[in-house]
Amino acid sequence: MLRSLFLAAVLPLAPVIATAAPLDPSVIKRIDADVQTVLERSGAPSAVIAIVDDGRIVYRKAYGLRDREHRLAATVDTHYEIGSITKQFTAAAILQLQEAGKLRIDDKLSKYLPDAPHADEVTLRQLLSHTSGLPEYLDAMEEAHTIDKPARFDQLIAHVAGKPLDFPPGSRWSYSNTGYALLGRIIETVSQESYRHYVQTHLLDPAGMTKTYTVADEWRLANKALGYRRNNGQIERAPTIADSVGWAAGFLVSTIDDVQKWNAALEHGRIVTPENYALMGTSVRTADGGDSGYGFGLFVDSVNDQPRIGHTGGTLGFTTADEYFPKQNLHVIAFTNLRTDPRPGETIANALFDDLFPEIAAAGAKPASGENGDATAKAKALFAEFQSGAESSPLLGAKLDAKMKAGLAKRLKALFAPYGAPTRFVYKGSRPGTDSHWHDYVIEFGPGSRLKFSIALSDEKKIVSISYG
Repeated sequence: MLRSLFLAAVLPLAPVIATAAPLDPSVIKRIDADVQTVLERSGAPSAVIAIVDDGRIVYRKAYGLRDREHRLAATVDTHYEIGSITKQFTAAAILQLQEAGKLRIDDKLSKYLPDAPHADEVTLRQLLSHTSGLPEYLDAMEEAHTIDKPARFDQLIAHVAGKPLDFPPGSRWSYSNTGYALLGRIIETVSQESYRHYVQTHLLDPAGMTKTYTVADEWRLANKALGYRRNNGQIERAPTIADSVGWAAGFLVSTIDDVQKWNAALEHGRIVTPENYALMGTSVRTADGGDSGYGFGLFVDSVNDQPRIGHTGGTLGFTTADEYFPKQNLHVIAFTNLRTDPRPGETIANALFDDLFPEIAAAGAKPASGENGDATAKAKALFAEFQSGAESSPLLGAKLDAKMKAGLAKRLKALFAPYGAPTRFVYKGSRPGTDSHWHDYVIEFGPGSRLKFSIALSDEKKIVSISYG
C-alpha cells in the first residue's frame, strides 16, 4: 500500500529542490495575466504552476480556489489528481524490471498474462508505446457510468475481452489505457508485489516523493483540491475515478514539487538507467515508418518547432501537464481542477512557455508563404459552422456533408464550441492529397490555446476532408 498520512516511513531525506533568481517582473506580470485569462475562459477554479530552469525553480504560484463551495484557496502544496502522468511511473517500473532481468519488453504479453485478450499478438513494447491496437476499457466504463466504482482487474479487462484489435499491433498509434492496465498487472506478476507497493518502494521512495498518494487516499489529504466538471454549461463537482479503475493508467495524486522531484530523479539516473530514460523519451516508429509521437509513458512532440517531452493528465475533475523542453532545459508543470476542453492544464503550460520565450512564440505564429486566400476563407467559415453545429454546408463535398447530417456535426460542435471565438488563423502550408489539396492552419484562441486544423479541397473547390488535433 502507498503510505498513509499517519505512517512514518524511514527514508533518506528528500532532495531539496534548488531555487534560482526570480524571473523578471515583466515576465511574471505576463504569466500571471495569462494564467488568470485561461482560468476565466475555461472556468477552472484553480491552478498551480512551477517553472524549473536548469533544475532550479524560478517561479511557482497558486491561483484561485481548491474548493469553490467553501472558498478555500489553492496553495503551491495543494494536492491534485495527476491522471495519466501516472503512466510515466508504470513505464519506468517495467524498464526497472527489465534491468533486473525479470522481463523483456519485446516479449509477447502471453508470457506474463496468457489469458489476456490478444496475448499472443501483442508485445510489452507495443503496450508501452500505445501501438498495440487493443480497444479502450475506460471508454466502456464511462459509457456504463461505472468509472467511479471499484473493480477488479479481470472486470476491467472484461470490457475488451472478445473484441477485435483496432489495428494490427505495431502498425498504428492509438492512445490506450488498456495497455497500461495490463502493464500494471505484469508488474505485479513479475515482482510478486502489488502495483501500489511497487510504485511506493521502487519509484516514489527513491525519488524522495513524500507527498504523492492515490485517489484512494484523498479523504485523508487536508489540502486536496476538489475536482470539477462542466455539465450542460454549468460547473459542478465531479466524481472521483475509482482507485482500482484508474490504477496503473492514472490514479496518482501529487503536488507540483513532488512531480518535479520525479523529473529530477528520472534525469539523474535514480529510477532507470540513462539509456532507458532516453528510451522513454524517444518516439516509437510504427510498422509503416511513421512517427508515433510517443515513447514509453511520454509524448514526444514540438511546440513552435521546439522539442518537447512530457505528458498531460486528465481525470473526471482535473487536467494537468508536466512538460520538458530539452533545448531550453526547462520544465513547466501546471495543475488545474476542472475537466473541460480545451484542457486548461495543457493550455496554461503552453502559455507559460510562450511567456518565457516570446520570440519563439512570435516566430511560431508567423504564417508560411503561399497562402491561398480563398482556402483560408473557406477554412474560417467552416470552423464557424462546426462551432455552431450546422448539419449541412455548401462548402462541403457530398460525402462529408452526408457525414455531418449523420451525426458528425453534433460531435464536432461538442468538440470545438468550448474553444470560443478564434483570435487568428495561422497558415502553415499546403500539401498534395488523394484527389485533393490540403491546407494546414493553427487556430489561436487566446493564451496557450491552439488547435491544428486542416482542410482538403477538391478540384471543384469543395472541402472533402478535414483533420484536427
